[in-house]
Amino acid sequence: MVTNTPKAAKLHPESERQRSGLDGYFEITKRHSTLSREIRGGLVTFFAMAYIIALNPLIIGTAVDRDGNLISGQPKFSDAAMTVVNDAAVGQSIGMVAAATALVAGLLTLAMGVIGRFPMGLAAGLGLNALVAYVLAPQMTWPQAMGLVVWEGIIIFVLVLTGFRTAVFRAIPKTLRTAISVGIGLFIAFVGLINAGIVRKPAGAPPVELGINGSLMGWPIAIFFLGIVVLIALYVLRVKGAMLISILVATVAAVIVEAVAKVGPQFTADGVNPTGWSLNVPQLTDFAALPDLGLIGRVDMIGAFFPDGQFSFTNFLALAVLVFSLLLADFFDTMGTVVAVGSEGGLLDAHGMPPRTTEILLVDSVAAAAGGLGSVSSNTCYIESTAGVGEGARTGLASVVTGAAFLLAIFLSPLINMVPSEAAAPVLVFVGFLMIAQVVDVDWTDPEVGIPAFLTIILMPFSYSITTGIGAGFLAYVFIKMVKGHAKQVHPLMYVVAALFVIYFIQGALLGLIS
Repeated sequence: MVTNTPKAAKLHPESERQRSGLDGYFEITKRHSTLSREIRGGLVTFFAMAYIIALNPLIIGTAVDRDGNLISGQPKFSDAAMTVVNDAAVGQSIGMVAAATALVAGLLTLAMGVIGRFPMGLAAGLGLNALVAYVLAPQMTWPQAMGLVVWEGIIIFVLVLTGFRTAVFRAIPKTLRTAISVGIGLFIAFVGLINAGIVRKPAGAPPVELGINGSLMGWPIAIFFLGIVVLIALYVLRVKGAMLISILVATVAAVIVEAVAKVGPQFTADGVNPTGWSLNVPQLTDFAALPDLGLIGRVDMIGAFFPDGQFSFTNFLALAVLVFSLLLADFFDTMGTVVAVGSEGGLLDAHGMPPRTTEILLVDSVAAAAGGLGSVSSNTCYIESTAGVGEGARTGLASVVTGAAFLLAIFLSPLINMVPSEAAAPVLVFVGFLMIAQVVDVDWTDPEVGIPAFLTIILMPFSYSITTGIGAGFLAYVFIKMVKGHAKQVHPLMYVVAALFVIYFIQGALLGLIS
């Protein structure tokens, strides 16, 4: 839990009653927050998530379907040999995906704030978008691939309505929920270090290394350290808005550096520039731009099941496995994120459940389908929301601020893209510090809970997947309970989930057998 959050003061009896207006609806006072903290927290969450406006288009907007077409419907290559890239078509596709990404994220995050009343942002899920772009799209047309994403969202929505998703949430032992929060803390810190270029994948044998060949080089890394130093100094001095201030200071410094040193991007058409900016180049080309929202609603819900106009049972099984993979990753990524955000903000009840759990899960399930309808892939809850909670966000009002910022970004995308990932990464790393403090709540002397917790914690960053960590922890928990003769202590739904995770982990072999 955040250590600089003021302790809850004893409220006047009048404060305990439901208040009218903004405070009453979002329970700002009840959750010991203030309007200014919610605004700051919402903005910090937005800046921590804003990279998706630039990154999702690079994944969805540049990949081709089975016909060689971009998601805009235009061919990626201007020659039959597929050697000459149609730069104008790619540019248009990227712009369309960027606009749709911001629009869908804005609307869904607003819904989370107003309906779920929880401080959490939603946007196109990383990993999920790669699965759509590089696995689904090459086997079908883009509208058909997005149609499968819509089906995945519909299935999750039904699971929420039937109470299954909430029941699974309640069936998870409290120790595993704590491990999930700690694991996500390490995961998000790892993400921040990678986004900043502090940790990289080298060309040689080691899986990762420090900076470039074991050395910290380049202006972008210097900007990261400026941000983390400012953040730590402001935090220990208990300055309000420490995270937001650090992002703004690092961004201003990055813009000045780029204007003077002309650092450029890390990946260029001519090759790799190791000391370049990781994602966004901090420069302002235009202040605003008119969006192209032509991708909205470009979906084919049926075509993927009838390749060449014929139904194939083998094809149906293969698609079922792929949709199941999307569903399970989305299902448990959200579960882990909700637990982590709620735990970081002290918003969980005695049973480890957040307020309005059903509403939160309903919004998230709608987000999956909405992502397909918007042609930006499944949208999901973002773990970067913990950055906003670390800044003080406690209510859905922070999500309203985040959502409004995303909607504004539809028109101000050049301004938003000016914030480099190196300026936001310090916040992610620092949130990892805040979240790892919960590790003391795990009884490491008891192997029945210690081993599953350990696997959950280490596999999230090491496999770069929240779902993998949760799955490994669940399977270890069920297995150890059975070995110890304590099978009856395991909630029946945990056995169901463990079986689903077995299928998830061997999905590659299953697809091989089907094909």
